[in-house]
Amino acid sequence: MSPKRLIEIYTAGCPICIETLQMVETLACSSCDVTVLDLNDPEVARRAAALSILSVPAVVVDGIPATCCVDRGVSEDALRAAGVGQQL
Repeated sequence: MSPKRLIEIYTAGCPICIETLQMVETLACSSCDVTVLDLNDPEVARRAAALSILSVPAVVVDGIPATCCVDRGVSEDALRAAGVGQQL
């Protein structure tokens, strides 16, 4: 089995979160394993806090928050730079 890039999308179900989910799903390739995590779940909220996620939506690639998600806003360029949609 070939390795997969783990992409986690932290969301609260807001319209911007849904747009980000759609963007990631559009960019994702066969090397991407996309998981959506709901911050209304206390365990997910603890993990987000441990990753220093301060706003949603946030995208984490292989355990590292994408640069676009350290401040605010998700961009396609930043997701591609983090490896989303790139074959391993």
